Amino acid sequence: MINLRQTTSGIAFVAAAVLSASTALAQEETAQLDSQYTDADGDLVADAPEDDGALQNPDTLVFAYTPVEDPAIYEDIWTPFIDHLEEVTGKDVQFFAVQSNSAEVEAMRSGRLHIAGFSTGPTPFAVNLAGAVPFAIMGADDGQFGYTLQVYTQADSDIQEMPDLAGKRVAHTSPTSNSGNQAPRALFPDLGVVPDEDYEVVYSGSHDQSMLGVVAGDYDAAPVASEVVDRMAERGLYDPEEVRIVWESEPFPTTSYAYAHDLAPELKEKIEEAFFSFDFEGTALGEEFTGVSKFIPVTYQDQWRVIRQIQRANGVQYTPEGLAAE
Repeated sequence: MINLRQTTSGIAFVAAAVLSASTALAQEETAQLDSQYTDADGDLVADAPEDDGALQNPDTLVFAYTPVEDPAIYEDIWTPFIDHLEEVTGKDVQFFAVQSNSAEVEAMRSGRLHIAGFSTGPTPFAVNLAGAVPFAIMGADDGQFGYTLQVYTQADSDIQEMPDLAGKRVAHTSPTSNSGNQAPRALFPDLGVVPDEDYEVVYSGSHDQSMLGVVAGDYDAAPVASEVVDRMAERGLYDPEEVRIVWESEPFPTTSYAYAHDLAPELKEKIEEAFFSFDFEGTALGEEFTGVSKFIPVTYQDQWRVIRQIQRANGVQYTPEGLAAE
């Protein structure tokens, strides 16, 4: 499902600018954590509590996957992994179907959610507002991972290049979404079109709704995440012949898998062991996320650097108000 195609795009400029920054400048980046968290080691994520009495080691772990159109389907898809997680940790694991990115972040912030998959754009909100610590991402055997931002229009549309979006009605997903809003706002001006100025932005609520709206003609075009629309096509939710891609980015990191910062150290180790030992082959999870075969270790500091760059370009503030806007 995850598309690892390498294409030329404006994101390459942003990524190159970030990666070419000096080590000194990189070290100057400081965490924007909520006041209840600390970052003494400078890795941009919340430190574990120094008081052992503040550490969580619950009998039942609550796991959530990023909001999707049909949570019930994904509960079944995640069952093989949840069974494996229970076996490795020795804990009961409950799947929590979240309805929005805000609800997912708030659940971890309040201590009700212990492990979660956060979408790319909301990941920094989870880190800074909820003390989430990203540690894994789905990837291929060769270590590659990611998804692309694709701009779709109808197959017979007169939109041939990005500047042709001028005067059109374009669906973005939600304010905090990386590929559905933040990246387009940061990158599209260099491609000749400025959201909200050159075209009308209409928030659809999700990548699924954006894509279905393009197919139905409700929107003239939409920036969407390749991984979502690929899954939709595999399920027959739309006919790929009815649409075409106007532009595609280089890959972004996809969903981050994170645990709450205040879990007991030995529990964190068991959770990581469960993720990195899980075999996708022959499971519903492997069938759903084609193109990936394992979980790969990542850090928020490194793999989310380009995402933070994009969000800084958009003036994003990691506050409850900013998240509520989602």
